[in-house]
Amino acid sequence: MMSDLNSIAQHLAQRGKGILAADESTGTIKKRFDTIKLESTESSRRDYREILFTAPNLKDYVCGVILFEETLGQNAADGTPLSEILHNQGILPGIKVDKGLIPLVNSKDEKITQGLDGLPERFEKYYKQGARFAKWRAVYDVDAKRPSMIAIHSAAENLARYAAITQNAGMVPIVEPEVLINGSHDLARCEEVTERVLRAVFRALAIHKVTLEHIVLKPSMVISGDNCPNQASAEEVAEATVRVLKRCVPSAVPTINFLSGGQTPVQATEHLNLMNKQQLPWNLSFSYGRALQEPCLKAWAGNAANTKEAQEILTERCRLNALAAKGEYQGEETTV
Repeated sequence: MMSDLNSIAQHLAQRGKGILAADESTGTIKKRFDTIKLESTESSRRDYREILFTAPNLKDYVCGVILFEETLGQNAADGTPLSEILHNQGILPGIKVDKGLIPLVNSKDEKITQGLDGLPERFEKYYKQGARFAKWRAVYDVDAKRPSMIAIHSAAENLARYAAITQNAGMVPIVEPEVLINGSHDLARCEEVTERVLRAVFRALAIHKVTLEHIVLKPSMVISGDNCPNQASAEEVAEATVRVLKRCVPSAVPTINFLSGGQTPVQATEHLNLMNKQQLPWNLSFSYGRALQEPCLKAWAGNAANTKEAQEILTERCRLNALAAKGEYQGEETTV
């Protein structure tokens, strides 16, 4: 099993490739479809994911795709399982396993992720369906007092328990601690919170004997809150993010694949590129959802006639981010 975990982790850590996050819950994808005035049904969700997964040359820039549970069990229009379509391209399917957020008891307006109950049994099913890695997301609200210590340590404990269960099932865990961009906090506050969060996460991973060589870290970038009046520059974001990672993330971790977390597609690419201009002990790449999908979704607009154009736009965004993952992105004329 250890050799399988190693091969999966190394596959996901390929330089110049990233992970496409297509694991939106039914509620989240409905909100995305609302923007193009498309009803969210099982078939429309399937059609959209099939468009993503069959985009020409996707395999050149993407090594893994995170799926929602519904998608992992769906077949393409020709009857081929969507997970098989990915495997046939050399792209590994992964699975979002957390069950969303619930209120955190004895904290003020904070959330905790649920979904550990029954997880080993669910992994048996997911593995048979083709999944080879998993994802669990923890979130942290930021203001002058939040996140609380109970929120930081509760989320770290759950992430570590999930990661241990995932590795025991023969799959690689994506560990996703997201410091939310929502708020008026500045770059310095985000850096302070991110450091506390990452220190707690790696402490918990050690306690639960999680093998760091067989995880993917999916953090948020250190960035100004979206309502902060003084927005940090791209250079400041890159410098602060790498500074925190070097303080907190052991070099045994093979790859760090950022979430885009509310950034525009171009911002997410620029920040990743600037980070890869620095000397780094790990592979730094992307695991973006909306920053890759949003331009594609707008182009498709629920119309099959737009499929080719939408796929080309998705592949191009993946190509640009693959360049950024090597520090070779040169900017772009468009603002998609």
